[in-house]
Amino acid sequence: MSADTATRHSLKERLWLVLGLVAIFVVTALLMRMLGRLWICACGTVRFWVNNTCSSDNSQHLLDPYAFTHVLHGFAFYWLVSLILPRLKTNWQLLIAIALEAAWEVFENTNFVIDRYRSVTAALGYTGDTVVNSLGDILCCLIGFLIAQRLGFRRAVIAFLALELVLLLWIRDSLLLEIVMLTFPIEAIKAWQLCP
Repeated sequence: MSADTATRHSLKERLWLVLGLVAIFVVTALLMRMLGRLWICACGTVRFWVNNTCSSDNSQHLLDPYAFTHVLHGFAFYWLVSLILPRLKTNWQLLIAIALEAAWEVFENTNFVIDRYRSVTAALGYTGDTVVNSLGDILCCLIGFLIAQRLGFRRAVIAFLALELVLLLWIRDSLLLEIVMLTFPIEAIKAWQLCP
């Protein structure tokens, strides 16, 4: 294969990756709207970052502290897809991981999951994500996938655990704790997580 042919092939692969990612984002946004989620915060503004997890702005703007749990989704999906489909090209692995994250975002915003969050976690007033917040979460997953890919397994595990610890100390929550609370809720943890 000549250098010119290889360059054209590489550009074609990148174009398919970008088109696939755009399609995932568009379909997710449309599905979220079909679920009744607002495009943006009911307050009428779009903020890049919201720091307070105990406010009604949480999960309503582009990014909040929970965005870091979606970075960890990217780590987990990188490991999962690489393990199950090791021979698949990285671009396709990335598309599969982002499609999984998008599917989670849609499922997470069904009434079933929203009610589960409200009943068994400290997210008592949680009403679901806005579309812009879900798209920000998917973008964070993409970033997490790329970070895990570049770090390699050992360093990615260390980074994953370090971020889990930072989240526990910062917002009293983390990806692993969310999984525990959604599947086997523990009242003592729920009480510890409640906003003051």
